[in-house]
Amino acid sequence: MLDGGAMFGNAPKAMWQRWCKPDEQNRIRLGCRALLVQEYDGDHLQRNILIEAGVGAFFSPEMKERFGIQESDHRLLESLANRGLGHEDIDVVLLTHLHFDHAGGLLSAWLPDREPRLLFPNASFVVSEVQWQRANDPHARDRASYIPELIQALAESGRLELVQVGEGSKTLGTDYTLHTSSGHTPGQLLPEIPMPDGPVLFAGDLIPGAPWVHLPITMGYDRFPEQLIDEKRAVLERLYKDNGRLVFTHDPDTALGRVHRDERGRFSVVDTSDAVADIQA
Repeated sequence: MLDGGAMFGNAPKAMWQRWCKPDEQNRIRLGCRALLVQEYDGDHLQRNILIEAGVGAFFSPEMKERFGIQESDHRLLESLANRGLGHEDIDVVLLTHLHFDHAGGLLSAWLPDREPRLLFPNASFVVSEVQWQRANDPHARDRASYIPELIQALAESGRLELVQVGEGSKTLGTDYTLHTSSGHTPGQLLPEIPMPDGPVLFAGDLIPGAPWVHLPITMGYDRFPEQLIDEKRAVLERLYKDNGRLVFTHDPDTALGRVHRDERGRFSVVDTSDAVADIQA
């Protein structure tokens, strides 16, 4: 639960409350969705790739209260277990960026008088070099968005790949296109997965949910809103042309949608789903 005004930037409440109903504290419901990609060679599973890790359960009780976190357990680990997987089974974790609500799930659950530990012991971690530099030397504007203990643990893991802007990941391979967006935070990575009926893009905080598909809508957390709008326009135009879909990380109700553009040039999503499950390549 976060403040609706912060999540919708300079959009008036009269507009955004039609999409997201606020509570008595002006907070709106949000998700922290991750995406599991399973690669097969015929009938044989080759790799488990996790895109983002959500907020996890590393927060202390008082911090959970501050951010309106509803769950007391580690939902990512439960979701993996529901698919017969443990965090030890993940081969690659791609992090769009390192803010706590996107990377906190890499850490074990909070326990009193005990530091959280880095999970996913067999995974390589992929993040952009620009975002890594930001996380290690954050601006006062977003310093509180990073978890110093996580940054240190990733650095010490020996399993961190830093991706250069405009280049792909050696860990992921050439099947994955990585787009860079810096309007929200420097060096955000947006992975695109090729599919027979059009690409699927994990939209990160470039387009955190269906309401933000509307071009002028940005978040108060965005570093450069005008740059973000330009980046969003380019992504949406390309995906519309290619019959592409978006996966939303923060939309609690819409997980997936195909990009649509009307006769006036306004973007939206159609053929939406509240879950991303078992999409076959």
